[in-house]
Amino acid sequence: MPANGDSDPSALPRQLRRARWSVALVFLVHGSVTGNFATRVPWIQEHTGVSAGQLGLALAFPAIGASLAMPLAGRISHRFGARTALRGLLALWTLALTLPALSPNLYTLCGALLVYGATAGMSDVAMNALGVETENRLDRPIMSGLHGMWSVGALLGSAAGTVAAHTGTDARLHLALAAGVLTVLGAVFCQGVLDLRSAPDEHPPPRFALPPKSALIIGAVGFCAVFAEGASLDWSAVYLRDVLGTSAGLAAGSTTAFACTMAAARLAGDHVVARFGAVRTVRTSGVLATAGGLLIIAAQHPAMAVAGFALIGLGIAVVVPLAFAAAGRSGPAPSQAIAGVATITYTSGLIAPSAIGSIAQATSLTGSFVLVTVLALGLILGAGVLRVPERRASVSSATFDLKGS
Repeated sequence: MPANGDSDPSALPRQLRRARWSVALVFLVHGSVTGNFATRVPWIQEHTGVSAGQLGLALAFPAIGASLAMPLAGRISHRFGARTALRGLLALWTLALTLPALSPNLYTLCGALLVYGATAGMSDVAMNALGVETENRLDRPIMSGLHGMWSVGALLGSAAGTVAAHTGTDARLHLALAAGVLTVLGAVFCQGVLDLRSAPDEHPPPRFALPPKSALIIGAVGFCAVFAEGASLDWSAVYLRDVLGTSAGLAAGSTTAFACTMAAARLAGDHVVARFGAVRTVRTSGVLATAGGLLIIAAQHPAMAVAGFALIGLGIAVVVPLAFAAAGRSGPAPSQAIAGVATITYTSGLIAPSAIGSIAQATSLTGSFVLVTVLALGLILGAGVLRVPERRASVSSATFDLKGS
């Protein structure tokens, strides 16, 4: 490890703690973009004049853009260094927030959302790679907390968007202001992250490459969790309304219960993982999520279903952060492995809502959540692939500087 130019032996731990909180705040900014955008989708639909079906088509483009662009993140970080790459990619993502509201029709909206998704995916890979490296340097789990900060950011962004929508603020103005503020905050927060740089003799990663086999196996566990997340977020309120005949307010409460338990579990997850380990934590999480699915299927009263969705949120919360952490330790190319896992999880989030709808149409909505429960059971069976290996003296060939640029 290179010297950091400070004779104080406590300087390095202090700077690592600064790096930890800096990358956590980057996660918060990233989540805030998503929260702001999600609240203005109805305005964007009305402004562009697209139907519900056309809007559904357009909303597939962020995942497509992310899946295509995520493999490029490792090469960008190799060329410019991790801190500079993250600063630039995060700025592109925050500025891309303005594009959907400026789109006058379906075609431009699809193009805007493709760019929006591509910048989201690349910055996602860059910040998760830095999160994994920071966790390795600190020698204790932090990934669940980082993703918890993303959830907090999404909640803050959605709160700001809700206020803007309630006051009738034009989405073009709202999203432009949000993009400006978040771009500045992102640049400031990036100052404190690890400045990883590739060794002079290290070959750059390929522009596009299939994810390593290890990432595919880890990604399969993440797929199960994200499928349950997408199904619960998009269908929980519908389930209570259509299956159990509840009011709209109580139905919305099921989504809130799910989101709150997931955010709380992520914020507390690092302490649980540190005490019990990744494998035992995910197996227990799988038990909770499976129990939640069974409660939903068997529910005869709305309270049972709300409790079931809350348990699913509690059960799946730490799985994706641990999947990214495991991918980052799975081989010599952490960015490529993280990009592979991210691609699989993005794909799961893309197909889950439509898959649930298709199964519900063919059978019933209750039948759809049988699939969610089976996938939750898969977390118990697949938890072993997230095992944390023995810490290595040198976790990568990259050099780094903890000082601000």
